[in-house]
Formats: sequence, C-alpha cells, structure tokens
Amino acid sequence: MPDVESRPRPAVHASQCGRNRPRFCVSALAAAQVIAALGLTPHPEGGFFRETFRAPAVVERRSGGAARSASTAIYFLLRAGDFSAFHTVESEEVWHYYLGASLELHTISGAGRHERVELGPAILQGEQPQWTVPANTLQAARVIGDGFGLFGCTVAPGFDFADFYLPERAELLARFPELRSVIEPFTRWAGR
Repeated sequence: MPDVESRPRPAVHASQCGRNRPRFCVSALAAAQVIAALGLTPHPEGGFFRETFRAPAVVERRSGGAARSASTAIYFLLRAGDFSAFHTVESEEVWHYYLGASLELHTISGAGRHERVELGPAILQGEQPQWTVPANTLQAARVIGDGFGLFGCTVAPGFDFADFYLPERAELLARFPELRSVIEPFTRWAGR
C-alpha cells in the first residue's frame, strides 16, 4: 500500500473555495499537466485526445463498406482560446463533461438547423453533463471562460478517421451563408 505522500490528491481550486479546499474543478492544474498525465496528443480538429476504449465487437456500418468496432471512447481536452473545428463523424457521438471549464457545443444539421448547447457541471443553470450529436451532423466546440475543460467522446459504431470529415470554411459558407457568424469562429482558412 502506498504511503500517504504518494497517493493522488484532489485538485485545489482557490478562487472559488478558499485556500487548499478540494473541489471537483481543476483550475490549480495546468492544461499541460493534464495533457501529459493522460498522454494526450493533438487532434486534427483542434484540442488534444487519447483513445481509451475500442470495443472488440465489430458491427457493419449503416452506409455499407468496412465494418467498425461497436464503440470507441476518447479523452478530449480543449484549452481557452482553442476550438474543435466543424467536422462530421459518420456515427453518433456522445459528449461527456468530466472536469474544468464548461463547453459550448455547436451543431448544424444537413438542413442547416443550428443548435448550441452547454456541457458542464451547472445543471441547474441549464448545462448538460452529456449530449448526443447525431451521425453526419456538423459539430464544433470551445470552452467557456478561462482554463481548460476535459471531456469524453463515445462514438457508436466506433470512430475511424475514414469516417471523419473536416470541411473548409469556404465550403461551409457556401452551404450555409446565413450561419456565417457561427461558422467563421469554428473553422480555419484551409480546413486545418
């Protein structure tokens, strides 16, 4: 059994809780510490991730083609000032709030319906602890406020980069010109 000094300790959040009082939030940790501790790497859409689960069961995709794992899960971290660019996944994706800053999640359906939801711990203020994005729906996200947020994403059928599409800004503006104010902050010029 490890001695007391080597056991993990809860995060400290001095700004809301007073000095040295444990909290569920993690502002005393730096994003770089969490990225290193969880072994996260840069994601093409923005942010940092690591796959944590890939189901051994295999299922056929609705659209035909190659079979996929029944489900996958990742950690996903976004820092203030970063964003997850608009992209689509050919499967349903469930976002889970874990800790830190809340998340502003934007979706655009194929018909051009825009929706904004907030994921976070403030359930009584309307934030959601999890949210499902339908398959083939454009999605983008950024943290609300300072610091960083750690989230999870579960995809079923499982994620494969062959099913991931990151459109360029010009393409989205041509399809949805009325959503320019939503598209521009969540895209990069060259789709990167």
